[in-house]
Amino acid sequence: MQHNVLILDFGSQYTQLIARRVRELNIFCEIFPYNKPPEDLSSYKAVILSGSPFSVRANDAPHPDLSQIRGKLPLLAVCYGAQYLAHFHGGEVAPSATREYGRARLSYIKEGEEFFYNVLQDSQVWMSHSDTIKLLPTNAIKIASTHDVENAAYRIEGEQTYAIQYHPEVFHSTDGKQMLENFLVKIAHVPQNFTPNAFVEEVVGDLKATLQDDKVVLGLSGGVDSTVAAVLLNKAIGKNLYCIFVNNGLLRKNEFENVLHQYKDMGLNVKGVDATDRFMSALAGISDPELKRKAIGKCFIEVFDDEAHQLEDVKWLAQGTIYPDVIESISVNGPSATIKSHHNVGGLPDFMKLKIVEPLRMLFKDEVRRVGATLGIDPELLGRHPFPGPGLSIRILGEITLEKVRILQEVDAVFIDGLRSWGLYDKVWQAGAILLPVDSVGVMGDERTYEKVVALRAVESTDGMTADWVHLPYEFLMKVSNDIINKVKGVNRVVYDISSKPPATIEWE
Repeated sequence: MQHNVLILDFGSQYTQLIARRVRELNIFCEIFPYNKPPEDLSSYKAVILSGSPFSVRANDAPHPDLSQIRGKLPLLAVCYGAQYLAHFHGGEVAPSATREYGRARLSYIKEGEEFFYNVLQDSQVWMSHSDTIKLLPTNAIKIASTHDVENAAYRIEGEQTYAIQYHPEVFHSTDGKQMLENFLVKIAHVPQNFTPNAFVEEVVGDLKATLQDDKVVLGLSGGVDSTVAAVLLNKAIGKNLYCIFVNNGLLRKNEFENVLHQYKDMGLNVKGVDATDRFMSALAGISDPELKRKAIGKCFIEVFDDEAHQLEDVKWLAQGTIYPDVIESISVNGPSATIKSHHNVGGLPDFMKLKIVEPLRMLFKDEVRRVGATLGIDPELLGRHPFPGPGLSIRILGEITLEKVRILQEVDAVFIDGLRSWGLYDKVWQAGAILLPVDSVGVMGDERTYEKVVALRAVESTDGMTADWVHLPYEFLMKVSNDIINKVKGVNRVVYDISSKPPATIEWE
């Protein structure tokens, strides 16, 4: 990727949002931890410093080495970055009288500043800091203020260095995207050429050069990421790509057959492997969610190893890893402790002896969908809700049995089919049902029953990092609840999950 923008991450919860806003401008960018920047900066056209949960006044505050950046490349310092430049370069940072958090309005904008081109005074910005810049650094000029923050934005004379104490990347900064565009396009002159077509052309060329005549095996899941990865690889190496779609017995109702049928028309070389018995045996007696994930991951690797051995001279395993997985695995504080075992990042056991190729590792989820559309993939497939790698195993709380899987598959089918028929499916980012380890008393006819409780979950999100529950119509919930209880033997109670992420997660396990 050429004309990169480098984002140095100081641990801010908003760092990925900066990257997403930059990508929306058709500009390619990468995130690196502040303490592990790339050695070669020659391809970068601009640098952005993120915010941070740290205070610049703390003993353990992050101290980036900016000697190869400042004065040599256009630099935008956001929040912590702005305070860092002030505190260590002749200015002063002190605790705010009151914590500056939430909406604020620009009460002063210096006339003629390119950074504020097309931004009106009184524009809303989002503050999130407990320190504030009392004195600007050497050679700095104030270019914006809010009612409560005198030095909301400044620039350094004699260099293309800009600093702001608010977050332009968040939705609440109404002209934030315009400011980023002003910095990157008007000031840094970064070309806006990162488009789905350009990505496909460049990646297919790279794949051809890297893989040449080697054979590649890819695990298809039926989801967006693995499908787009498969079509990209197929475009590059054709029949040297061997796709394997494994039925782990934990897919949705009829999904194994339906997905195989979908792939038939896409020109892919796909083999379906039904390994239900193998996965069910491995999961027998296991209730702990992390142990479920490990058992499923181990099984997948064994199935892949068996299938790869049936092919001669396979050199590569392709994976649908996407950028949020990569970012999480190289975070400022090292790999996140919360990475789940089924994530693609991290490689394979040594015995598999396969190199890994990840054609989507630099894309966010919405970008994967746009690339898929460019490749001509069926919009219905691209619009599919995300589905967890361990399948229904983490939507069945407690031990997995074939009967529990059957119940949940039926419930899920009623729910998802209902969303489609009511025109709600595309308004929801992800939906599913959870089988609870609870027997509930009920009455059917004249008989008292003790049967299962299911929880329905539907969320809206853009990338799964944060999510809010969807306000589905009461009439729909009433109908779908009635259908589930009447049609699915073993269930007598339906509840709807109205928790947001955070503090809850999208999945229950």
